[in-house]
Amino acid sequence: MTAGGVTSTDQSAGPTGGVVACELHPYDHLLRYEQLPHIWCPGCGIGTALGALLHGFEHASVPPEKRVIVSGIGCSSRVVYYARTDAYHTTHGRAIPFATGLKLANPDLKVVVFAGDGDLFAIGGNHFIHAARRNIDLLVVCINNFNYGMTGGQGGPTTPEGALSTTTPFGNAERPFNLPSLAAVVGATYVARWTTLDVRRLQATFTEVLTRHGFRFVEVLAPCPVSFGKTNKIGSGAEEMEYYQALEVLKSRVESTTPVGTDIILHQPIVVGKFVDYERETFRDRYAHLVAKAKE
Repeated sequence: MTAGGVTSTDQSAGPTGGVVACELHPYDHLLRYEQLPHIWCPGCGIGTALGALLHGFEHASVPPEKRVIVSGIGCSSRVVYYARTDAYHTTHGRAIPFATGLKLANPDLKVVVFAGDGDLFAIGGNHFIHAARRNIDLLVVCINNFNYGMTGGQGGPTTPEGALSTTTPFGNAERPFNLPSLAAVVGATYVARWTTLDVRRLQATFTEVLTRHGFRFVEVLAPCPVSFGKTNKIGSGAEEMEYYQALEVLKSRVESTTPVGTDIILHQPIVVGKFVDYERETFRDRYAHLVAKAKE
């Protein structure tokens, strides 16, 4: 154990059944060491986002037995193997309906959907808008790296206009979704956007949003150095972080008339911050009223 500043090692089973030595850390109890090493590429931002979420669980005092992470398919969805929480690895695009069932069956759970931009807003887009419309009590975290990173770097619903990908080699002709604006319009009660450069802000956001109720959405702009960064000549993970640092602008520093989140345009300023935060009756609360009325 770690005591008095002395660090020892713990012996844990490795992924192939062998024994690996793990340095003890205050967050060691939050990770599944038997699943490590992870599959993420050097410079990928997903691990940073997962660390911030685990920080939020701890600092929002969510009991371990009430933490649930639901994912779909893709690089981001591997978090269910690495986070020591109850978890559900679902099919592509269907994380939100699975999470809805878990939350309605056991409303005491803190259910977090953690998935990528393609999973949530391409094949899963309708699930997102209707869960927000109904105000299902879920936290949805979107790791937005602007492409389908796991399957070859194809263009997706958040690929910036003009950006290069394996399916848009001459530039993307489509206008991408503005995810914070979409979430706000369809009914999300909490909406924020940060990059993985903003670690402390992400930690504070997850700590705060886990104490809220209703359909909550956090977009995390994360480097995909092997696909998006390399293809668009932005560079490695560190260089992509510098790219964010040069472009991001806090919401408090833009005109109040600026649309929520603003569109993401290649090499143009990116507005980050918290855009929406209010409470309204959740779907389960309204449904309980209908049940009571029916019983009368």
